[in-house]
Amino acid sequence: MTPKFLSAVFFLLGVVCFLVKAQDKPLVQKPKPLEPSSMQQPVSNAPARVQSPAEKYFSDVELINQDGQKMRFYSDVLKDKVVVINTFFTTCTGVCPPISRNLERVQEALGDRLGKDAFLISMSVDPETDTPSRLKEYSSRFHARPGWIFLTGKKENVDWALYKLGQYVETKDGHTNIIIIGNEPKGLWKKAFGLAKADELIKMVEDVISDR
Repeated sequence: MTPKFLSAVFFLLGVVCFLVKAQDKPLVQKPKPLEPSSMQQPVSNAPARVQSPAEKYFSDVELINQDGQKMRFYSDVLKDKVVVINTFFTTCTGVCPPISRNLERVQEALGDRLGKDAFLISMSVDPETDTPSRLKEYSSRFHARPGWIFLTGKKENVDWALYKLGQYVETKDGHTNIIIIGNEPKGLWKKAFGLAKADELIKMVEDVISDR
């Protein structure tokens, strides 16, 4: 594995050092979902397909976008892309709408570069409710254009993809306000507060596109 890829894995798993006061409670280990059944391959004598370290880590669990199209998590969503990823659910009335409005501002700033230089990825933490048609309706509220992808799918697959991003939660209301901004080819990954000023998010996205 390359040093950049290893650093990205550590970042996404939340292996981060914090300055913790002596009286603070120890960090609690994050929950882990069950491995998707699609990844539990039967034993075979045939040679296994060679996977890159990134593909092996993130996996290619099948997800579904707002247009009902199937997308492999690593190969179709992340590979060779700059991505801006948030988590949400369509019935959320708290932080989800303002974060989505921030992403709409990022979309405006990217202009014609959306879907080329960078992709916006919004992943539902409530896939059993958030069908593709619900995602489509939600995306229209924020004038999403091609290059802003909303994802749902089988719960076990969505949970696994979220886990690999360090964003898996056991209940939908526990989802974070964090936006992940990644340059997959460069192995550069950053986190941002989803409720930050839109201009700050736009600058960070531009920096990641430029690999800074």
